[in-house]
Amino acid sequence: MKTLSVTAKFSILLMLIAGGLAGVAISAPVTVKGYVLDSACAFTKGLDKPISKECATSCANAGSQLVILAEDGTIYWPIAGTTPSSGQNPRLLPFAGQKVIASGTLYKRGSSTAIVMDKIEAQTAASK
Repeated sequence: MKTLSVTAKFSILLMLIAGGLAGVAISAPVTVKGYVLDSACAFTKGLDKPISKECATSCANAGSQLVILAEDGTIYWPIAGTTPSSGQNPRLLPFAGQKVIASGTLYKRGSSTAIVMDKIEAQTAASK
C-alpha cells in the first residue's frame, strides 16, 4: 500500500477544514453605504436605487423586508442580534428610499450577507 506524502496529507486536511467551515457564519465589524429599498425590488427588478420613498414604504408596510443595497451591488439583510429575533423594518422605515450609512456586525454565510446594525443614519452630502 502506498502512503501519502506530507504535502498530500496537508492538502487533504485543508480541504476538510474548508469544507467544514463552508456553512459557518463569519462575522466582522463593517460600515455600509447604500440605499434602503424593498427586498423584492432589489432582486426581481434589479434596481440600483429605490423608485421612491413611497414605493419602498408601501412594500414594507405590506410585509416585505427592507434591505440595504450597497454601492458595490451587495444586498445586506438587516437582522437582529438577539434570540428570539425580530424584524428590522421599524428601524429601516424612516430611511426607506434614502441613501444611508449603517455600521454594525457583518455576517456571511454561503452567498448571503447580513448586518446586525449598531447605528444607521441618512447619508448626507458631507458623508459621501
